[in-house]
Amino acid sequence: MKDNIFDKPITKQFEFDEDVASVFDDMLSRSVPFYDEMLKLTTSFALKYLNNNGTVYDLGCSTASTLINISNHIKDKQNITLVGIDTSHAMLNRASQKAKAYGCDIKFIEDDIFNVGFEKSNVIISNYTLQFIRPLQREKLIKKIYDSLEEGSVFIFSEKVITDENILNKQFIDEYYKFKKTQGYSEFEIAQKREALENVLIPYTYEENKRMILDAGFKHFDCIFKWINFSTFIAIK
Repeated sequence: MKDNIFDKPITKQFEFDEDVASVFDDMLSRSVPFYDEMLKLTTSFALKYLNNNGTVYDLGCSTASTLINISNHIKDKQNITLVGIDTSHAMLNRASQKAKAYGCDIKFIEDDIFNVGFEKSNVIISNYTLQFIRPLQREKLIKKIYDSLEEGSVFIFSEKVITDENILNKQFIDEYYKFKKTQGYSEFEIAQKREALENVLIPYTYEENKRMILDAGFKHFDCIFKWINFSTFIAIK
């Protein structure tokens, strides 16, 4: 379905409810620049670190596009466990339907990330999820991720980022809005969504993300993709 949620006045803050879940795949493809390329890169790097009998977690898996893509590329690996975690019942309903349609064996857990005990894993993914977690809780989650990974394994995550330079931040936003207009969103829809996300989505700078990762104990951190204020990072334990 086409994303037209914000073509009318908003009545609440942004949340991952049934309305959002029903159009989420379209929302991603039209709201996240080069989303398909980011998905391909995430899959490619995940496969480099995924061993036979390995486990992959996707935190905030939404409709499971990432796990489905990985599932379609692990034919040469044996006994892989794919686990998607999300708090949204509506999102996981969509995820389960998609996984079944694509013939993918994925375990879904409907719960808060902090309530789920992670098994030892090779790969943990979190695409555009950390930015919705309150800053005081973010470092706690990163430490939990670090502790659950095998030595030499990876955490791959994507986030919107900001810069300490106010002029650049304004220019980043302007360029992003130009992109959204080319995807068919009106100025009214763009403004409505920005208001709905106010104080819900809290982005970090590149340096804040790097410091959070290294402070948790990861030995390496780098950016593998960037478009203006959208970045994909990799952290190696």
